[in-house]
Amino acid sequence: MAAPLFRRIMITITVVSVALLQLIDTTIVNVAIPVIQGNLGATLSEATWIVAGYAVANAIVVPMTGWLSAMLGRRNYYLGSIALFTLASALCGQASTIWELIFFRIIQGVGGGALLATSQAILVEAYPPEQLGLANALFGIGAVVGPTIGPLLGGWLTDNYSWPWIFYVNIPVGIVAILLTLLFIEDEQSPPHSRRIDWPGILLLTIGIGALQTLLERGQDEDWFESSLIVTLTIVAILGLLLFVWWELHTDTPVVNLRVLRHRNTAIGTLFVFILGFGLYASVFIYPVFVQNLLGFSAYQTGLSLLPGGLTTMAVLPLTGLALRRGVSPKLLTLIGFISFFVFAWELSNETLQSGPEDFFWPLIIRGFAMGFLFVPLTTVALSGLQGAEVAQATGLTNMLRQLGGSFGLAAISTFIERDLAFHRHELSMHLTPFSAPTRQFLQTIQHGLVQQGMDLTTAQQGAYGLLNQTLIRQALVMTYNDAFFYAGLFFLLCIPLLLLLPRLRPSVSESHLILE
Repeated sequence: MAAPLFRRIMITITVVSVALLQLIDTTIVNVAIPVIQGNLGATLSEATWIVAGYAVANAIVVPMTGWLSAMLGRRNYYLGSIALFTLASALCGQASTIWELIFFRIIQGVGGGALLATSQAILVEAYPPEQLGLANALFGIGAVVGPTIGPLLGGWLTDNYSWPWIFYVNIPVGIVAILLTLLFIEDEQSPPHSRRIDWPGILLLTIGIGALQTLLERGQDEDWFESSLIVTLTIVAILGLLLFVWWELHTDTPVVNLRVLRHRNTAIGTLFVFILGFGLYASVFIYPVFVQNLLGFSAYQTGLSLLPGGLTTMAVLPLTGLALRRGVSPKLLTLIGFISFFVFAWELSNETLQSGPEDFFWPLIIRGFAMGFLFVPLTTVALSGLQGAEVAQATGLTNMLRQLGGSFGLAAISTFIERDLAFHRHELSMHLTPFSAPTRQFLQTIQHGLVQQGMDLTTAQQGAYGLLNQTLIRQALVMTYNDAFFYAGLFFLLCIPLLLLLPRLRPSVSESHLILE
């Protein structure tokens, strides 16, 4: 049942804040990894588990949120998760060794797993069916903008204070969220739930998703299937997930109710949410690496450049929700989003080493526009026609698939960059021969300049060749990132024929009503 107007507003503020908090935390740590690595004396391989540990725990818990809500009571589970997330944040800031930090990040991931899916379920149920698009638009502010402003906040806190503050900043927000939840979030009225625990389902989910998330996080570093670890994780993930699906479809009390996918809207919407996660996280990954490694942007400058696009998304999300209520087809809105994303990727595939912040402004605005046109229609389709416990079950699945889509996107784009870079280095080096006049002139000019600065001839020659190699690598990187942006955009274009699968929304969802009643 829809909540009264004032309570609906307060519920919206509460759950969007909680969702934003969780999503910011998925990216805020990334920019501080080098600093944490130095302060705690960690290797890069160890430091990556600060991110990977959180992601693995998150991916395991997210699909179980519907079951845990029914088992513990949604309000109790929501409160407990916020409290656990907040406490773990404080402990992360106090960590004195890398493995302490990784352990507390895993605990934080367990608490954070409930925040996104449960927030969305609470928000959807607070609005009447005809305002489902608006509810998803408001939720999308956190889901899409969080990963955008995370690097900005993380860079600012790290540069101006110290790395523990990227965790301490969660504490006051978490305390406020707990108070707002106590005041305004009510437990759902659901039928009696069996107290029988699906231990086989939990075990198989943990094994399957844990192995899959770990191999996606570590695959590129381990050289994929050249590594016995990755081969083992792949086999474990496939067997674990197949057994998990079989078991959940045959048990009477599944920890993840996969039967919710019998609804055509939910099954197709979930597929598109996976695609959204793939493009969203892959593009967010490429851009900071490009501008920081090649153009010299600081972490704060990178986050600041992403902010206008995030604000654009915030402005567009309510408009797309309103468009759905006015009867605009989700196919049309998603088509606009796919094409806009390709335009963004095409623009960034033509950047050079001379590009500055002004060259990225409008492409990132277009990306923000695209995200606004993609998130609302797809999540609305996935959740339309559902009621009661199925809402929580479907939000858990869609959020898991968006996160897994992001993991697949990051793994694919990391592998592509590594291999495309080797290709371009080889291609460019073929032109750098002693018989190439431009190459000889470049080396002679640099060598002459170094000799004039007081170097001996041998050292100057070595310096000239070193600078030539650096120049080659930088040019190869530019070409590689240009290719990566182009193929990320092409991926969305190739997905356009799949829009034919999108169903029309039910009339009750697309009727015209006032935004707030």
